[in-house]
Amino acid sequence: MNLEIKVQRIQKMESDSSLKAFVDIVVNDSILIKGLKIIEGTNGVFVSMPQERGRDNKWYDSIRCLTEGAKEYISDVVLYSYQQA
Repeated sequence: MNLEIKVQRIQKMESDSSLKAFVDIVVNDSILIKGLKIIEGTNGVFVSMPQERGRDNKWYDSIRCLTEGAKEYISDVVLYSYQQA
């Protein structure tokens, strides 16, 4: 895979909510993606991409991975960094 992902910032939340942290990543030293979220779900923690509300008041990912491998790789890097922080 030709992706190099670096976690630039992790802001952990100090509450008991399901939102555990906000994360910013850098892709290939060229693109900064802000606003990924680490969420505690019923099956454990997972990474949620940045979202924006549509005209229909539903939430949609503003960043989409076009392959499952890219999504898994980003999630692995982000969750590893979160656990180390």
